[in-house]
Amino acid sequence: MPAAQPAAPAAGPAAPGGLAGHLDGFVRAIRDAGIPVGISQAVDAAEILTVVDLLDREQLRHGLAAVLLQRGNQRQIYDTLFDLWWPLGDRPAAVDADGDTDGSEAVTLDAPDGEGELDPAQRLREELARLLAEGDEEELARFARRAVALLGQTAPSPSGQSWFSYRVMRALSPDSLVSSLLEGLLAGGERGGMAEQVARGEIRERLKSFKDAVDTEVRRRQADERGRDRIAKSAVKPLADQMDFLRAQQGDLAELRRMVAPLARRLAVRLSARRRMGREGRLDFRKTVRASLGTGGVPVVTHHRPRKIHKPELVVLCDISGSVAGFSHFTLMLTQALREHFSGVRAFAFVDSTDEVTRFFSPGADVADAVRRIGREADVVAFEGHSDYGNALEVFADRWPTVVGPKTSLMVLGDGRTNYRPPGLPVLADLVQRSRSAHWLNPEPRRLWGSGDSAALKYAEVVDMVECRNAAQLADFVTTL
Repeated sequence: MPAAQPAAPAAGPAAPGGLAGHLDGFVRAIRDAGIPVGISQAVDAAEILTVVDLLDREQLRHGLAAVLLQRGNQRQIYDTLFDLWWPLGDRPAAVDADGDTDGSEAVTLDAPDGEGELDPAQRLREELARLLAEGDEEELARFARRAVALLGQTAPSPSGQSWFSYRVMRALSPDSLVSSLLEGLLAGGERGGMAEQVARGEIRERLKSFKDAVDTEVRRRQADERGRDRIAKSAVKPLADQMDFLRAQQGDLAELRRMVAPLARRLAVRLSARRRMGREGRLDFRKTVRASLGTGGVPVVTHHRPRKIHKPELVVLCDISGSVAGFSHFTLMLTQALREHFSGVRAFAFVDSTDEVTRFFSPGADVADAVRRIGREADVVAFEGHSDYGNALEVFADRWPTVVGPKTSLMVLGDGRTNYRPPGLPVLADLVQRSRSAHWLNPEPRRLWGSGDSAALKYAEVVDMVECRNAAQLADFVTTL
């Protein structure tokens, strides 16, 4: 089988402006996916095309990534878009019954000498088992394209899509090959030891490579049918810092957890900025005049009275109802991280009642475990378990009347949806007035504030309410605090 020869561009409709126009479309797609690419980086990318071998697809991939990306978590989005804009170019035209070519790769599945016609899916499955055992990624990628061509197409759906990964995976069932692959890699060795663990890890990596290759080929064929730009918008997953808290899944929360610590440090610095500024206090006139005698009466050096400095205190009031579960999970992780920077951090959670949950965030405690314990043990439900901001604020003010004071920074975290119950505005206004500073972070888009049972616009009249749908907006809030 001939080696893969990537071309630029190799498939899909030709971009206006030749190679330069094709690169421009690729850069625009990267920007649309949320990766910032400046003009200087785009110019550097154009320079890359003049120094790399365009027939060496991996060299081109890594060369463009070196100038277009700033963070490691952007690589997955980049690779997805690269495979759409710079696909493999080893697809000879297929010849149909009339002798015409359709521009797609040729698909042949000849039976070995001496054998009759076999079921295509069974033949492909046997070949897949052999390739997985060999572990050649390039051969697996070529095989994935053949498998998609044979098994991945069906009647067009209402949206016009006719290529699907699940058809290939269902027909070949690669996960069921693990046992035979494991026996081949161990080669009769003992089971249950380190060798088996290493072999299982290798098998997982090979299966993942094959599945990724199938997904890549399906996206390429969908792009040929429906347009590359349209597929690019649906193929890429938002970056972790742009993932909406309210839509975050369990895997997304794991990625968000890695972003909590630096955000907590920045927030701590902002909230304690006043503590570091103006440490010298008011001018000490007597000491300044006395010191000026040594310079002929000129007050070259001024003296100030020592300023009493207090350690900042932070009170977090967090809605943990089901409607904001992803957001509350993230904010509780943020609260735990802030405890490393503030001497006095007190956390309170509420649904339709309020309870202090600081006790769950002991030093070194696992955040995920603390969140689960809060859900089981915290006294946050007084009635049927639906959000009641008015009652929750009243309980907070009655049970902890001295928590919020002139040294306290208050942060309220929630969507402000009251289920059409009294919002408790007077209580919130009193808390804001007594605090040193007060901010409300709302995970809902601003356009939805005030819609339905949302009292966000009413709350915004008495507290600084900020849209905080993802970690990027939280970072912006911290920067401008």
